[in-house]
Amino acid sequence: MNFPSAPTQQGAPASYDVAVIGYGPTGLVAASLLGQAGHRVVVVERWPTMYGLPRLTHIDGEVARIVQACGNVEQAMRDSIPLHTYHYVNAAGELLLELEWKGKQCGYAAHNSIYQPDIEDAIHDRVATLPNVELLRGWEAVFLKQDAEGATVAIQRTNSGKDNSPEARDGQWAEPARTFTARYVIGADGANSFVRRALGIERNDYGQKHRWLNLDSENTSDAAERFKRTTIFCDPARGHMYMPIGDNRTRFEVRLLDGESIDEWEDPAKGWRWLNEKYGVGPTDFKFLRNVVYTFQTRMAERWREGNVLLGGDAVHAMMPYMGQGACSGMRDGINLAWKLDLVLSGRAAPSLLDSYEAERRPHAQQIMEMSLFLGQVTNEDDPHKAAARDEAFRTHTMPPMPPFPKVENGVLHREADGSLLPSTGVPGPQAVVRHGDAEGLLDDVVGRGFLLVTLQDPAPFLSAGQREFLTRLGCRNVVLTHEQVPGAVVELDGEISRFMAEHGLQAYIGRPDFVVFGSAPRMEELAVLVDDLRLKLHWLEGDESGGRASSVPAEQPA
Repeated sequence: MNFPSAPTQQGAPASYDVAVIGYGPTGLVAASLLGQAGHRVVVVERWPTMYGLPRLTHIDGEVARIVQACGNVEQAMRDSIPLHTYHYVNAAGELLLELEWKGKQCGYAAHNSIYQPDIEDAIHDRVATLPNVELLRGWEAVFLKQDAEGATVAIQRTNSGKDNSPEARDGQWAEPARTFTARYVIGADGANSFVRRALGIERNDYGQKHRWLNLDSENTSDAAERFKRTTIFCDPARGHMYMPIGDNRTRFEVRLLDGESIDEWEDPAKGWRWLNEKYGVGPTDFKFLRNVVYTFQTRMAERWREGNVLLGGDAVHAMMPYMGQGACSGMRDGINLAWKLDLVLSGRAAPSLLDSYEAERRPHAQQIMEMSLFLGQVTNEDDPHKAAARDEAFRTHTMPPMPPFPKVENGVLHREADGSLLPSTGVPGPQAVVRHGDAEGLLDDVVGRGFLLVTLQDPAPFLSAGQREFLTRLGCRNVVLTHEQVPGAVVELDGEISRFMAEHGLQAYIGRPDFVVFGSAPRMEELAVLVDDLRLKLHWLEGDESGGRASSVPAEQPA
């Protein structure tokens, strides 16, 4: 594929630590966290304003905690409601599969129905306060070339910046190109990623493509209460579904059959007729926000990194929406990249740490993708005989069960002497409501973010001076957990962390900045081994060889 040569501009190009191409959920997370860490970041986004309409409608508790790190979580979750189940039913309304989603995770409901613009606005508002982050909206990347120092990127604004599609542009650029350099580039620019194509990275196609109409609406009557429980109708004649979008909106979805016109189905009159015929509702019950046809597909990039350019979000993995995990996976990409790039850019870790990004994220996203693909096949089966066989398999419990939700199993994790992972390793760590001094609230807000050493007693006698110094340079917070008000201790108010540690028989564990548990110690005597292994797995640089700076967030040092 051919791309234009680097445009020329007057003067030396600007230079950044990281260029984030794309400002959807993945790019928002990366920009916020890298900016908060003090790095010079430029964000390039082809749309001139925030999208302002929902695409994703679900985040889990782990991702809610990511949002908490990136912006005002109360603003982000102000219209959210907990989700307890996803119901898959056949054409007759018989229950085929129920995804049980109750409980808590990371200090939040395990699963949440949300309004995406609230999430994105909350993170963007935090980014907008960071003077070291430059946001270029209404600009499009058109050139990318790497060298030993990083990458050169050229961007161009199209027309008035109101519509950056190739059709609207028709080859006409509104103003001259801008060129800049960056030590690292994150390509988070969607399924049709320029960055991925510029690198020549192909995608594996799993062969499943289905067109569905999204009818997003604002609730205007009590009729919406009928649609609060997400239900997917696996009807071979025409699949359809409904779900809440937070507390005040509803999404209806309808599958297009082969040969049907997208233009016809995107006509609101067609959508209203469908809703009236199927559910008996109309314009007095809902106000349409958007009706648009999406093509659901499953694709994975052949590689996630090329030199100093890394891909995230839909640019690297596009999946069926039936697990509600597409954007969640992208936001996990964003936080994984952010903390590792922070260590590398600050000179504390070698660039080889970045090799762990794909090693960790690909298998995790792959498993979720396969689960989503299975649910997509269940939902979109249009052969009546195969659908009947499917129903019977669910009815007789001969359908293979859904696998458990994956955890991180590779990369920056502590393995036992036999190479195994403890059950507590690689999972999202708990977040309790705590009190520390005069501060009270969720753990991350009270103690701080980054690496976390949680213990049931003072760790100092179990660590050498060198190990304590390493944790200090790492910016690791130490939480000595207690239920009593002891000077310097963290008082747990709801028992979330204690239950986790008791369930797994732990005396200590180390959490990473993306909240994944690096490793655990059933006995305090094992803590030193855990700390030494963390230093090794981080590709730690003992001095400041790369000319980096200390962490901009002060550490609460181990005793």
